[in-house]
Amino acid sequence: MSSDRLKNIKKELLSNHYYILNKLTFDYKLSNGNWVTQVRECYDRGDGAGILLYNKERGRIILTRQFRMPTFLNDNKDGLLIEICAGMLDKDNPEACIIRETEEEVGYRLKEVKKVFEAYSSPGVMTEKMHFFVGEYTDAMKVSAGGGLESEHEDIEVLELPFTEAIEMLNNGEIHDTRTIVLLQYALIHKLV
Repeated sequence: MSSDRLKNIKKELLSNHYYILNKLTFDYKLSNGNWVTQVRECYDRGDGAGILLYNKERGRIILTRQFRMPTFLNDNKDGLLIEICAGMLDKDNPEACIIRETEEEVGYRLKEVKKVFEAYSSPGVMTEKMHFFVGEYTDAMKVSAGGGLESEHEDIEVLELPFTEAIEMLNNGEIHDTRTIVLLQYALIHKLV
């Protein structure tokens, strides 16, 4: 990493339990030319991939519902969140990751997916970059009930629903996951379903 506006970077490990949390102290050159010392905490959990699965012929999509503790702590009364199928890269390339996650979480074995973009999840505090995909599924691709891996204590409910219902849920404020909102809007704009 190189920048003429950054110097004296000091990193202090705060936690290395599940992911890595560092405290960073650095000097940053403002637009006016003045140098200031800043302190930030940075969470490194690796990169991830997510997919909106759609069946154009039947006008349906697949989402998931699972418990997310951080949302429970921030005003989500039961902690359950409706979201796209997603997972951490775990040293895979993004395409291999999302094909693997799709089979584990929702029980469909995809042969191909389309990458639509990549974006930083929460750039003020996290290093994570998400790779976003769309993929068409058919009933013939179903290989299991899904639900996630027992070894990872995943408890994922698979939701196959009409695309119009998902958009109604989005408009009613029932979907709170940014990744899901963005891919549903992508599907609307590009008329996938």
